[in-house]
Amino acid sequence: MTTGGESIDKRVGINRNIKAKEVRLIDAIGGQLGVMPLHQALAIAEAAGLDLVEVSPTAKPPVCKIMDYGKFKYQQTKKQQEAKKKTSTVSIKEIKVRPKTGDHDLMTKVGHIKRFLEGRDKVKVTVLFRGREIAFADRGRTMLEKVKDATQEFAVVEQMPKFEGRTMVMILAPK
Repeated sequence: MTTGGESIDKRVGINRNIKAKEVRLIDAIGGQLGVMPLHQALAIAEAAGLDLVEVSPTAKPPVCKIMDYGKFKYQQTKKQQEAKKKTSTVSIKEIKVRPKTGDHDLMTKVGHIKRFLEGRDKVKVTVLFRGREIAFADRGRTMLEKVKDATQEFAVVEQMPKFEGRTMVMILAPK
């Protein structure tokens, strides 16, 4: 298993691991020192007591900066952690009803839907038809219309009701 630090080591050239013959050098305070041979840039970095770090390896010539590599690695792992925090996974919760489900039971299900949507999850509302109930497809559509009307202030219909085999499905997303 690799840690965040190991993946940074593999991507970033440091000091003698830099493969380019010439580099564009940036000093420790961010000033441009221009394009120079690698050995000269290494000598400047060693004189400053810092590392030569390849910050843009794909540029022509690669951009290198004189800095403390340990500090750079720490900042990169912090950036990765922040980016990971900001990404959110949206899951789809499912609520199942039948064409014969009563109004009170349906309102209870709407309460569950509201709770799921407040948690920033999408909700798949499914009407299950068993046996001859499939003949009452209009009841299923009416059921989904009631759900849509009851949730319109906090949900938006992402997928209108449609048949999938013996079920009718509608997907709601948070507003």
